Amino acid sequence: MDTIQTRRNILAGLTAMGLAPLFSHREALAEEAPLETTSVRFARSPGICLAPQYVAEDLIRADGLSDFRYVDTPGGLSSTTLLARGEVDFSVEFSIALAILIDRGEPIKVLSGTHVGCYELFVHEGINSVLDLKGRSVGVGNSLGSDPHLFVSAMATHVGLDPLKDIRWVTSDVEPMELFAQHKVDAFLAFPPEPQELRTRKIGHVIVNSIQDRPWSQYYCCMLATNASYAAKHPGATKRVVRAMLKANDLCVSDPEGVARLLVNDGYTTHYTSALQSLREIPYAKWREIDPEDTIRFFSLRLREGGMIKSSPQKIIANGTDWRFLNEIKRELKT
Repeated sequence: MDTIQTRRNILAGLTAMGLAPLFSHREALAEEAPLETTSVRFARSPGICLAPQYVAEDLIRADGLSDFRYVDTPGGLSSTTLLARGEVDFSVEFSIALAILIDRGEPIKVLSGTHVGCYELFVHEGINSVLDLKGRSVGVGNSLGSDPHLFVSAMATHVGLDPLKDIRWVTSDVEPMELFAQHKVDAFLAFPPEPQELRTRKIGHVIVNSIQDRPWSQYYCCMLATNASYAAKHPGATKRVVRAMLKANDLCVSDPEGVARLLVNDGYTTHYTSALQSLREIPYAKWREIDPEDTIRFFSLRLREGGMIKSSPQKIIANGTDWRFLNEIKRELKT
């Protein structure tokens, strides 16, 4: 089955899968501001857990933004850098990384959460809690400031450790999972499909599962952000993008098999089984109940405690978030 046909099949099945309320917004659309543009650019970010972004592509086009484009991230640059520069209009990013950007004064606005959980903290024998990471080595990719470094630092500050002094951070061009498998580091933060692979290989054990364990399971892992200029100039288009992402979240819940096939056909993963397992495990439907502002507040506190940002959570929220579109859509879905 080719990619186009897979997408058509997925979209055709939406209403039959109980998603009719998400599509029954014609009356609301009649009262919305007209589209100011038909163009939208997304950063092409890897990751099985970002499935809603890939599904949303066709939904965004169907809502009038026909000039949908992906922008690849050049080597050495992050998608958050492209977003801050205005080289892309939207990106789905880790909530903790977005808080860092806002603290730096970058012109972005966080618009909504996308999903809760996906990362798991794997460790070797003798480590049974985050407190046990004191004096241990943690692999975090090729540089400090990476997303795994930030997330594990937040875990450390949450239990009273000083991430700058208490943990030995290991940077390397070798993937952290391979360093972990070779017992060259004591711990690392795994993202799909790594957890599934490690369980298959029976390597290590998990001390934090962000899908299940509090407080991490109560906050968004990834969130949708836009360049502030795009949102200001194109509020109608921005609202449609947010709505498409929420529809895509529900599709990941209703048809994980179809979405997993789409991820494989589009080249985002070669592991159908791992993708399907991840889609079934990640609680994409929680966008209805989790408050995105709480997520920004929580991670901003952890980052400030670790000396990684200077701004207060209140300032981060005031300067870098805009929940108008999300709140409007939630109201529409209740009518």
